[in-house]
Amino acid sequence: MQPLYKRVLIKLSGEGLMGDKPFGMSPTVLKKIADDIRKVYDLGVEICIVVGGGNIFRGAKEASKGISRSVADQVGMLGTVMNALYLQDALENKNLPVRVMSGLNVPQVCEPYMYRKALKHLERKRIIIFAGGTGNPYFTTDTAAALRASEIGCDALLKATQVDGVYSADPKKDANAKRFDKISYDEVIEKNLKVMDMTAFTLIKESNIPTVVFALEGENAFLNAVCGKSKLTIIQN
Repeated sequence: MQPLYKRVLIKLSGEGLMGDKPFGMSPTVLKKIADDIRKVYDLGVEICIVVGGGNIFRGAKEASKGISRSVADQVGMLGTVMNALYLQDALENKNLPVRVMSGLNVPQVCEPYMYRKALKHLERKRIIIFAGGTGNPYFTTDTAAALRASEIGCDALLKATQVDGVYSADPKKDANAKRFDKISYDEVIEKNLKVMDMTAFTLIKESNIPTVVFALEGENAFLNAVCGKSKLTIIQN
C-alpha cells in the first residue's frame, strides 16, 4: 500500500461516531477508527482530523427551535471538543501521539489552536485533532475542515460519509443515482451536489486541495482512501 498524499486532513461527522446508538459515541466505532488511523500513520502520512458534533448537539437545528443561533453554535462547538477528547483517548490506546487543538479556548482539557504550534506537532509526527470548529458561530465543521486543511497545507481533505462517494442524487432514495469516480469542483457546483456547505466548498476549491469522499463503513476505510484503493470520489480542479 503506497499513500497518494503526504499530509491529509480527515473530516469525521459526529453522526459517524454513533454506530447503532441513537446518541453519543460507540466504543466499537471509536476502536475501529483508531485501528484504521494507526495503519495510515504507520505509512508515514501526517494526519489532521476535524470531528463534528452532530451526535451530541446540532447548532443550526436547535436554533430553528428558538434558541439564539450564536448560543446554539457555541454549544455545538463544545460538543466537538467532547468528541475530540474521546477520539484522542481511543488513538492513545493505540500508542499514537495525539494533540487536541481547539478553536474555543478550553485550556483545562486541550490546547488552543495556534498555526505555528500545529506545524510543530506535525513535524514531531503527532496527530492533531482540531476541535471547536472555527471558534465562531455560523460556520460548520466542514468549513473548519476546509480552513484548517488550507492553513496547514494539506495535500488532500478526506471526507468520511455514509456513502461511497459523490452521487448525482441521494443513492438511498434514488436507485438510478450515478456515482462519480472523479469530478471537478465546478461540476459539483453546477450540478448542485450536496457535498459540503458552499463556504467550505469555495474555500477548499480556491486552495486547490482535492477532496476525497468515501464511506466510513468497512475495513481499512481511511487506509484505502489514502491509497486510492476503494470506491470513492475525488473532487479536484
